[in-house]
Amino acid sequence: MNETSAVPTAPLRARAEIDLGALRANVRALRARAEGAYLMAVVKSDAYGHGAVPCARAALEAGATWLGTATPEEALALRAAGLPGRIMCWLWVPGGPWRQAIEADLDVSVSGMWALREVTAAAREAGRPARVQLKADTGLGRNGCQPADWPELVGAALEAEAAGLIRVTGLWSHFACADEPGHPSIAAQLTRFREMVAHAEERGVEPEVRHIANSPATLTLPESHFDLVRTGIAMYGISPSPELGTPADFGLRPVMTLSASLALVKRVPGGQGVSYGHHYVTPGETTLGLVPLGYADGIPRHASGGGPVLVEGKWRTVAGRVAMDQFVVDLGGDEPEPGTRAVLFGPGDGGEPTAEDWAQVCGTIAYEIVTRIGTRVPRVHLNG
Repeated sequence: MNETSAVPTAPLRARAEIDLGALRANVRALRARAEGAYLMAVVKSDAYGHGAVPCARAALEAGATWLGTATPEEALALRAAGLPGRIMCWLWVPGGPWRQAIEADLDVSVSGMWALREVTAAAREAGRPARVQLKADTGLGRNGCQPADWPELVGAALEAEAAGLIRVTGLWSHFACADEPGHPSIAAQLTRFREMVAHAEERGVEPEVRHIANSPATLTLPESHFDLVRTGIAMYGISPSPELGTPADFGLRPVMTLSASLALVKRVPGGQGVSYGHHYVTPGETTLGLVPLGYADGIPRHASGGGPVLVEGKWRTVAGRVAMDQFVVDLGGDEPEPGTRAVLFGPGDGGEPTAEDWAQVCGTIAYEIVTRIGTRVPRVHLNG
């Protein structure tokens, strides 16, 4: 990924501009909402498509005290890039790089006995204790230890701690429906989490941090903040759910702006079929603009016929199907020069669409829109 402090002067086919100043401001706004709790900046999936290393650095500069990733490989890459402090990773499979994680001073998550066995074996090999966080399944039904199995896992973890093989640094869980205000599972999960934490602490676990709050809970559920909040999508200036409010409602600003240079502008007659399948046919004489981005770059094929694009101050929509490398917009007779900037999404305050606008067209969530932007699109990091 490109990491620069200014937009290159040479034209690019396409670029994703990443405003690190906006990211730092978002982190500060989120910290203010969770006053008294540490903040974990979640930079999994290449920081939701924004570039993990520069975004992690910016988040730490703004006061984040933890970094979080899904896979251990992502966490190890951050450490190899020189990122300091606490880094946690939670998506493990048998045979994972436990020893490397221990030697890199990562905090690793354990959801079951198989993982505890593997991390303790790795700690013996490494000759140093592993930092382990026990994950409770409080109702999401995904990763995490079921309540019925929790006493066994806690007991075994305490035995491993007494043997000097691990240090239990955290107890944590994840919400299923925090982005749906008032959903009954929210209160039920909070109650279950408190019960499972209480059991562990009564047995003798002394965690540094207890945490369950993701982005929506950070924004709307202060009772869920405990010692640490984990902010992912909100850190990048995207609302976790339109029902909760817009980014501006929470003092957040979208960080990514995706744009491309028009590759061709041409006049065509009425009745001209456009792109595969001719699902769009021009209603009369018009001009077409060719945008050199396609589903190989992460532009959803589901945006065919509806994805919004700003060209010279006017909203246009994808005309016909999105192809692998390109799509077309009907310019309605306007004739911008080839090379004119077409903005697919950004903060929205310049009149451009937002990632949420694309999500609505595609019947998905804005998380998917930003994370799917592929590696052919260079990230240009601004305000670094």
